[in-house]
Amino acid sequence: MNLQDLTTLLEFHYWARDRMFEALEPLTSEEANRDMGNSFTSIRDTVTHLYAAEWAWYSRWHGMSPASLLSSDTFADLAAVRSAWAEHEAKMRAFLDSLGEIGITRVIEFTLLSGQQGAMPFWQMLQHIVNHASYHRGQVTTMLRQLGAKPAASMDMVAFYRTRS
Repeated sequence: MNLQDLTTLLEFHYWARDRMFEALEPLTSEEANRDMGNSFTSIRDTVTHLYAAEWAWYSRWHGMSPASLLSSDTFADLAAVRSAWAEHEAKMRAFLDSLGEIGITRVIEFTLLSGQQGAMPFWQMLQHIVNHASYHRGQVTTMLRQLGAKPAASMDMVAFYRTRS
């Protein structure tokens, strides 16, 4: 894994996030908050979890290990999550850029939400963020279908590459 690979992964991550949010725009508040029996109950809870997990990893990179993730109640609605995440994106990109090729191999120590100590190279953490988000975006797609709503345009990495060629 090198800096260019990680930069591409992060580009893909935010491209897919934006496609997901485009599909969520037409939802009513009731639809976004409906209990869908999923691992994070509703679309809003799942999207908040996605952002909160990224926020937690970013915090760990800066020596702060949150004891809990941000609650859905932190945000008034999906638009508020989207806005916070768009602001956070600039921090993520700047941090990755600041590391350089050598910095991506830096091992960062942290405390998990469970209290367990951990340490990993930065590049593995960033890969995890992107993979974790892909998993939960798939859940959002399923919930949209369960609501009878139109799912996002393809969020597959191959679709991302096709838009870039």
